Amino acid sequence: MISSIAIFFILWWVILFTILPIGVVTQEEDGAVVPGSDPSAPSRPHLLKKALLTTVLASVVFAGVYWLLVHSGLTLDDFPFRPPSG
Repeated sequence: MISSIAIFFILWWVILFTILPIGVVTQEEDGAVVPGSDPSAPSRPHLLKKALLTTVLASVVFAGVYWLLVHSGLTLDDFPFRPPSG
């Protein structure tokens, strides 16, 4: 249970950092630079929308990982990590 929560949050953060730069318009591109801020700062980052999209995508990916590990019969022993030493 605890490891499932950890896997979900790792997936959530990876997906969030993948989604964050999508659709970002800087203040300089928008033509509305706020005095005292960096011109390359985003004018409208849409963080709530991106957090919701991240949650949905992380849930879908986690469901796939969960199914793969629990219901498909596939185990970590099925993956060849390195050749046997000999």
